[in-house]
Amino acid sequence: MNLFYLLKPKATVTYLYKTDTIRHGLEKMRSNGFTEIPVIDDNGEYIGSVKEGDFLWHMLDNKNNGTAEQYCVIDIVDEERNRPVKTDVTMNDLLLKVMDQNFVPVIDDRNVFIGIITRRDIIKYFYNKVKTEGSVTIEG
Repeated sequence: MNLFYLLKPKATVTYLYKTDTIRHGLEKMRSNGFTEIPVIDDNGEYIGSVKEGDFLWHMLDNKNNGTAEQYCVIDIVDEERNRPVKTDVTMNDLLLKVMDQNFVPVIDDRNVFIGIITRRDIIKYFYNKVKTEGSVTIEG
């Protein structure tokens, strides 16, 4: 299966720029109801993701050292969590990735963020496959 059938394109995904302020990041997260958001740089390259807890720990650690306007998202982004996949990833590999994360960031060959694939969409894909084929072999 081509992962583009499951891809939510960047234009429809909520994301942050690494230069956005902590305040802007919190406001965006709150208004969209997400608990984790992808972060990109000014060239569109995927940097990592931020979770609600990243904001909380940053505020607690810096309660006397400025405001949410003085710090940028890059100060709290976790570059190791929620690693992206390239467009040639297999469905089995996607399934294994979403066991530990809510979404999988997708990048092109230039490392530019092109969208996400959600856990829900991957589970739905495998559910439909089992429903039509009777069983699914998952390697990994």
